[in-house]
Amino acid sequence: MLRLVFRSLITAVALGVAVWAVPGLSMTPYSEANTEILIGFPSLEVSLTYLIVAVVFGVVNTVIGNTIRVVAFPIYILTLGLIALLVNGLMLLIVNQVSTWLGFGLSVEGLSAGVLGALVLSVTSWIIGLFFRPLLRRRR
Repeated sequence: MLRLVFRSLITAVALGVAVWAVPGLSMTPYSEANTEILIGFPSLEVSLTYLIVAVVFGVVNTVIGNTIRVVAFPIYILTLGLIALLVNGLMLLIVNQVSTWLGFGLSVEGLSAGVLGALVLSVTSWIIGLFFRPLLRRRR
């Protein structure tokens, strides 16, 4: 359970970096109130929106992403794994559609922004994960 919480927090922070770095990504909070918790940090509404979108991204990536990866395994071998960038961009587009249904969340302008956002998201979550890996290590 602790691993799930840490993975969701890491994904939320990585989503924040991706939205900040990629011009085609934007985040719409679930509420319009902009009361900052601390000076310089995002409001509670924006932080909770990132966390909700991170959980949605985790569910989409687990259910749909793994199915696509199994079905497209021969294409992964032929392209030496480069198709993973396209698949991860498609996962962000699916999260965009779920966010549209919810009325708040992640907005992706196109497949190119999705692929670039997925690249930034994966690199950022990998770097953050390096720091938290000792905390997440299973004890035997």
